[in-house]
Amino acid sequence: MSRVDRVRSGIFRRGSRTYFNSTRFFPAAVRRDVHALYAFVRTADDFVDSTPQDAPGFEAFRRRYLDRREGRPGPAGPIIDGFVELSERRGFEPAWVDAFLDSMAQDLSRREYGTLDETLAYVYGSAEVIGLMMARIMGLEENASRPARLLGRAMQYINFIRDIREDLDLGRTYLPRDEILAAGLASLREDEARRSPEAFRAFVRGQVRRYRDWREEAAPGFALIPRRLRIPIRTAADMYEWTAGRIEADPFVVHGRKVRPSAGRIVSRGIRNLITGGDGDR
Repeated sequence: MSRVDRVRSGIFRRGSRTYFNSTRFFPAAVRRDVHALYAFVRTADDFVDSTPQDAPGFEAFRRRYLDRREGRPGPAGPIIDGFVELSERRGFEPAWVDAFLDSMAQDLSRREYGTLDETLAYVYGSAEVIGLMMARIMGLEENASRPARLLGRAMQYINFIRDIREDLDLGRTYLPRDEILAAGLASLREDEARRSPEAFRAFVRGQVRRYRDWREEAAPGFALIPRRLRIPIRTAADMYEWTAGRIEADPFVVHGRKVRPSAGRIVSRGIRNLITGGDGDR
């Protein structure tokens, strides 16, 4: 593994336990491409999620990317260089990357989303386009695009639910504000949730059901992925379903700890999917 590959792998490993360990089941060449993708998106995300946020760093990163994409002179760095090379080789739409960067930029100033439509506009850039990029990396046909978007949407939504407390600490709430109020909650903060525990449980479980609706709508897309490439995608999806199940059983867990599977659980599930061909049970 080259030094650059080690750097990309390290960024990916620190950023996402589930995705990183699931990608171990990709063939080496595909895994390198996935690492190049996630090193880019995690680096951008780190600028806006740091405490304090690094808005100048993010804007400089975006400028370097655009300069590199448009062929303008100037240093870009191996993370951006690798991503631009990947984008050109795999045929990423520039508009997908622009949408991703626009969603990341929203995290610098936007604190809440009033409606589901507003949340989903953010999710398109933060997650659905990543699904589209993954589909291109795997060489899937165009009919895989909608399932790829929906699976990315579903996974991001579970992240929003799982990270309620963490996002509140950053001053953000991604779940729709109008639905929070309609549930009888002034906010999702723990003190408010404890004052109205049944309303909070019902709200969180309703959000999990929405994730499941998208997850089930995306499910036919697994059959569009070649078996060898299906294993890591199925494994990551299974782990998100595991997380959803833990939250559904005890919605208040989101205020106690970050619910995520261990590396051992992820790898064990990947091995099971390798045996079953990724068609397995959940």
